[in-house]
Amino acid sequence: MNHHDHVDLLRNGIPGQGGTWADFGSGTGAFTLALADLIGPQGFIYSIDKDRGSLREQRQNMQANFPSARVEYIAADFTQRLDLPVLDGIVMANSLHFVRKKEPVLQLMRSYLRPGGRLLLVEYDTDHGNMWVPYPFSYPTWEKMASQQGFVETMLLARYPSRFLGGMFSAVSMRDNS
Repeated sequence: MNHHDHVDLLRNGIPGQGGTWADFGSGTGAFTLALADLIGPQGFIYSIDKDRGSLREQRQNMQANFPSARVEYIAADFTQRLDLPVLDGIVMANSLHFVRKKEPVLQLMRSYLRPGGRLLLVEYDTDHGNMWVPYPFSYPTWEKMASQQGFVETMLLARYPSRFLGGMFSAVSMRDNS
C-alpha cells in the first residue's frame, strides 16, 4: 500500500479540513500522514504510539511531506488514559487488533470524542488472527462491537485486498450524542 491507498481508506470518513484528531497506535505514521493530507494545516493531530523510534521516523516523514501540518507526538500506551482535549475524530489503523479486551479501549476512545465525533478504523477483515495480527475482527464483527460500545451510524468506507489475511476494511462510526 502507498500514501494514495492510505488516503483512500480514510477519505470518506473525514468531513473536511480542520478539526482536532488523534491517531492511536500510529507507528511510523502511514495513516497519520494520510490524515494530515486530508485535514490540512487547519487541523491538529495528536500522534500516539509506544515506540519513540517510530514517532521520530514519523516526525521526519511529516516534516518532509507535510511541513505545515500541526502534530504533537506522544509516546504512550493508547490503552491507558491520556490527557487529551475533546477530539473531533480518532484514527485507529491496524492498532486495535493488538488488543485482546477491546471494550475498555473502545470506551476510552468514546470518552475522548465530542458527541457526533468520528472513529475511523482500518483493520484486517477477518476474525482469525496469527502471531503478527493476534486479534483482528471482520467488518460485521465491528458493526456489532461498535453498537455495543455506544457508537452509531457505522458505515463501511472501503475494502482493499491484502496479501496478509486476505483483505482490509475501513469504517467510520460516530459517537452517540450522550
